[in-house]
Amino acid sequence: MTTEAAAGTVDLTVMYAAHDAFRRDLERLGDAAAEGTAFTPQVRAGWDNFRHQLHIHHTAEDSDLWPRVERKVAGRPRDVALLAEMEAEHALLDPRLTAVDAALKDRSAELPALVRSLASTLDEHLAHEEESALPLIREVLTPADWGAFTGRIRKTQGVRGAALFVPWIVEGAPPADRARFLGALPPPVRVLNKLFWEAGYRRRGLWVA
Repeated sequence: MTTEAAAGTVDLTVMYAAHDAFRRDLERLGDAAAEGTAFTPQVRAGWDNFRHQLHIHHTAEDSDLWPRVERKVAGRPRDVALLAEMEAEHALLDPRLTAVDAALKDRSAELPALVRSLASTLDEHLAHEEESALPLIREVLTPADWGAFTGRIRKTQGVRGAALFVPWIVEGAPPADRARFLGALPPPVRVLNKLFWEAGYRRRGLWVA
């Protein structure tokens, strides 16, 4: 159990770690696009995983997290408006994701510019969420509320999804960030990741030019 969970506050360690992983992957794609290596199968596999992880993340927020928070802030117009902004920002990302996907399939020369547009839009959204929405979550949700939300994600992912998600998060992370993220997970998950999942993830060769 993390210090935050023990203290009775929502532990956002995994949320911040996911945000860092999204930023990292788009930086990788931007570098590959600039270097002319973005059309390899390994980079494409890295992109496909990025889209998969982002879809799970944002779908769970829209379907479960934001409605859960909205019920807590009924009668607080500014907070209700903030949650609407979160969903609207998700919608802004969809056409940019589609454009990058099409550019990768078509080997388009526009790929670097499209990746920059996507990265800028996503980074603005993540920063807004970290500055405003995550503090609101911590204010109004209980650890039980948060556990219900994260439980929905775990159910959606299943064991196979977790076997990809956990090593994806920690790949290339600084030691302190890696330890913090893994420390927020149940001990059996840490054991599985150490013994099996990370090796399986490395064999995928995601993003290797």
